Amino acid sequence: MQSRSPIRKCVGCGARRDKIELLRVVNNKGDILVDPGGRTPGRGAYLCPNMDCLDKAVEKDSLKKALKIEISDEIYEQISEEIKHD
Repeated sequence: MQSRSPIRKCVGCGARRDKIELLRVVNNKGDILVDPGGRTPGRGAYLCPNMDCLDKAVEKDSLKKALKIEISDEIYEQISEEIKHD
């Protein structure tokens, strides 16, 4: 029997996917980090690794709501670079 990873919801498009398929963004005591490994402690939010979902998350402020902190343009740029890197 094969074990599956937990299901998480993308804050951009709302799609439910395996945790390993999504990009995790973490609020770790006020520091916003991109966590591709999914291991950093803190409050996490998940995004599909494509620019459409990032754009939707920015438009709806859903990343800000999920992490319960203000998100700067630099953080959005870091997330964008991580998506492009994959």
